[in-house]
Amino acid sequence: MRALRLEAIGSIALRDVDKPCPGPEDVLVRIEACGVCGTDRHLLHGEFPSRPPVTLGHEFCGIVEAVGEAVADVAVGDRVTGDPNISCGRCSQCRAGRVNLCSNLRAIGIHRDGGFADYVVMPQSQAFLLPADLKPTHGAFCEPLACCLHGVDLAAIRPGASVVVLGGGVIGLLTVQLVKLAGAATIVLSTRQASRRALAEELGATATIDPSAVDPVEAIAGPAGLVPGGVDVVLECAGVPDTIEQSMRLAKSGGTVVIVGVMPQGEKVAFEPFDILFRELKVLGSFINPFTHRRAADLVASGAIEIDKLISRQVSLEEAAQVISNPAAPGEVKVLVVPNG
Repeated sequence: MRALRLEAIGSIALRDVDKPCPGPEDVLVRIEACGVCGTDRHLLHGEFPSRPPVTLGHEFCGIVEAVGEAVADVAVGDRVTGDPNISCGRCSQCRAGRVNLCSNLRAIGIHRDGGFADYVVMPQSQAFLLPADLKPTHGAFCEPLACCLHGVDLAAIRPGASVVVLGGGVIGLLTVQLVKLAGAATIVLSTRQASRRALAEELGATATIDPSAVDPVEAIAGPAGLVPGGVDVVLECAGVPDTIEQSMRLAKSGGTVVIVGVMPQGEKVAFEPFDILFRELKVLGSFINPFTHRRAADLVASGAIEIDKLISRQVSLEEAAQVISNPAAPGEVKVLVVPNG
C-alpha cells in the first residue's frame, strides 16, 4: 500500500509499504479522508516531538475492513473516525483522569503510523462510529473539532459572554462556531486574511478585525474599542508570538485566556507576570482532546458544525508531500488528503 512517510526531520516521501494487519484488539481502516494539520508541518521541521520513520496523518476517517478476534464494538463495514491519542491508563495522570497528560502518551500519525496512507491500524478503543451516510470529508474534522471542544470547555464560556478568537485557520473557525453554540453574545475574530474574516462572520462572529491594519488590543479592548476594558475570554488559536502576547492584553481583569494554538517547541514570548497577578488573569493551556472525541463526532454527525465551507481543496496521496512541505496558501483553511478520490 501507499504511505506518506516522515523518514527523518526535513524529509517526507510517499513509499510502498506492507499493508498492516490488525492485532486481537485492533481494527484495520481503509482511509477515506485525512486532514493536513499545522502540526504535520511542525513535525516535518522538527518543531514538535515525533518518532520517525513514521507515516503521518492524525485527522482521519475511513471504513473498517478487518477486525481483530477480540473486537466487539466495531464491525467490518462501519465508518469510523479515529482518536489518534493513545494513553496508557496506568500512570498517575491517567489515574487522575488527565489522559491528555499521560506520561506514556502515543499518537497515531506522530509516534505510530497514521492516516496519510491507504490503510491504518488502530486499537478499537480509538475508533468512534459515524453514520453510514455521513460525508467522509466531514468525518476527517472530528479530531480538530475535539481539540477545539477541549479549549472551549476550559474557557467555561457563559451565555452572554464576550469572546475573542485569535487566528482564522481551521481551529479558529471551528472555535468560533463552538463559542456561538456556547451562547457567547460577542464573538470577535482577528486574522489578517480578508477571506477568512468574511467566512468567520458567516459562521457566527459578530465582528472581525484585520491586525495588519489596526492594533488589535486598541481596536477590541481600548476605550473606543469593540469591548472597552477587554473580554471575558480569549481563545488563542494561531500559535504565533504576536497573538500569544496580545491574548493577555485583550482579556478583562478577572478574564480567562486559553492557549489552543501550537507554537514551535522552544520558541519564547514576552509577557508581564505582574499584569497576570494584578488583574488576576486565568491563563490556561489546552492540549489535545481528553474525552471529547465522541462529542466531536456527534456534533459533526448532527450537522451543527459547518464543514464544507472550511474545505479549501482535496488532494491525492501523491500530492500530499508537497502540501505539507509548503506553507498554507493564502486564504486556505483545510486541505484534505483523499487517497482514492
